Amino acid sequence: MSSEDPLLDQIGPALSRLRRRTPASGRDMSRNLVLNVVADAPGEMTVGGLAAEMGVAQPVASRTVAACIADGLLRRAASQADGRRTVLELTERGEAERARFAADQRTAFEDITAAWSPEERTQFARLLVRYTTDAAAWSRRRAPDDR
Repeated sequence: MSSEDPLLDQIGPALSRLRRRTPASGRDMSRNLVLNVVADAPGEMTVGGLAAEMGVAQPVASRTVAACIADGLLRRAASQADGRRTVLELTERGEAERARFAADQRTAFEDITAAWSPEERTQFARLLVRYTTDAAAWSRRRAPDDR
């Protein structure tokens, strides 16, 4: 595929449409994102690091974290590396909610791709996971180290 392929210009809008089609309310989408960012962090995650990873202002991340804490999905803890810092951790309920979101998303994926061959499903899933892994590494390289 040439780098001038017009299909590449459709990636951004397609990812935006994909996010809007996720089978969840806006609140659930935000909570799912927060839970995944905290769980997938390579180290300790702070509210500032969460804001950077989500691409939102810190007050937005703080409100979302406060809601997750109120719902019993996250807890604040002292950093093991620097006791003056506060980090975020998933609770058992947060882990269960994350698993529920993942199951709902798998069901949606299977419904949406019902007409695809098993090979197409697997290839798409593999490439999407690879893309998100590479995107996370790219994001970490670009962000200040305040997590």
